[in-house]
Amino acid sequence: MTASNSPRKIVHIDMDAFFAAVEQRDNPQYRNKPIIVGGKPDARGVVATCSYEARKYGIHSAMPSSQAYRLCPQAIFIKPRFEAYKEASSIIRSIFADYTELFEPLSLDEAYLDVSDVSRCQGSATLIAMDIKQRIQQQTGLTASAGVSYNKFLAKIASDIDKPNGLYLISPDQGPSFVEQLPIGKFHGIGKATEKKMHALGIQTGHDLKKLPLALLLQYFGKSGQHYYNIARGIDPRPVNNHRPSKSVGVETTFQHDLADRDIIMRQLLMLFNKALKKLVGKQLTAHTVTIKIKYQNFVQITRSRTLPTAITDASGLEPIFAELLKDTDIGVKKVRLLGVTLSSLQKPTLQAYRQLDLFN
Repeated sequence: MTASNSPRKIVHIDMDAFFAAVEQRDNPQYRNKPIIVGGKPDARGVVATCSYEARKYGIHSAMPSSQAYRLCPQAIFIKPRFEAYKEASSIIRSIFADYTELFEPLSLDEAYLDVSDVSRCQGSATLIAMDIKQRIQQQTGLTASAGVSYNKFLAKIASDIDKPNGLYLISPDQGPSFVEQLPIGKFHGIGKATEKKMHALGIQTGHDLKKLPLALLLQYFGKSGQHYYNIARGIDPRPVNNHRPSKSVGVETTFQHDLADRDIIMRQLLMLFNKALKKLVGKQLTAHTVTIKIKYQNFVQITRSRTLPTAITDASGLEPIFAELLKDTDIGVKKVRLLGVTLSSLQKPTLQAYRQLDLFN
């Protein structure tokens, strides 16, 4: 609630296929064609993002480029141009700042805005979102989708409903019933592993989740249980935070089938690293420390780290470092159920580091 005890007005702006859209904007020969921004299909690259023409073939972010090529051999693979993406992102953020200081960038291509106290556009969050979308298109030639609601959780979900170039409102009156009918797999923040665990407990929708008492949710999901209890009721008190110093950036994944093959584990670590580095680029930071996290089949968990003298700006040279870190583990002896990669010792990059930033050499 705001100071006036009325519901907050939260807008989530999410650029449509951002990297691919910039490429299609800047290169007319790419327009209306399946574009994949990321690694080459003959390397260990992954898809950073792809155009909507490519998505029709089932291609999505973080997919191995080799798999994307098999799904769409005629796709055009493009090396990322982060300077162009950062330039467009800077323009977009300056537009946000015209409306409110309370905006929270999540990456180069998305952000939350708290417009509760904004008087422009008659104080209407929906009209503000429309205005922002129009200005983004006018000033960058790119389209954005917007979600409007009374909290971050629902605004985030709303922005994904009518993509691309969409705008969707979930009002305070609609929120609880909207969440009740929402499949658990559509809940932002609930990944595949948690979704599978919820399905095993008979939780298929928000309505099913809402029926579980808080004590049981805490028992099954630890501290996340409180968050699940709240969002099942359309409640999300998290503020839009425009001052969030990052201490680390990490990603992890739990596998449906435990891994034993060392080469597969190495490929998974490199894919996770690429995803973590993409997040880091979005925050305009570099890292000096890389940490791998391993959870074995028996749920024993370990971490191994290496701090480098120079900023980590791409995947080159990481494979031997990962190989060295894996030596001091039970890889090859015990199967692995979870892997994670975290980048830390963060700082603002030098100009030289900016030029070197490239996820897919």
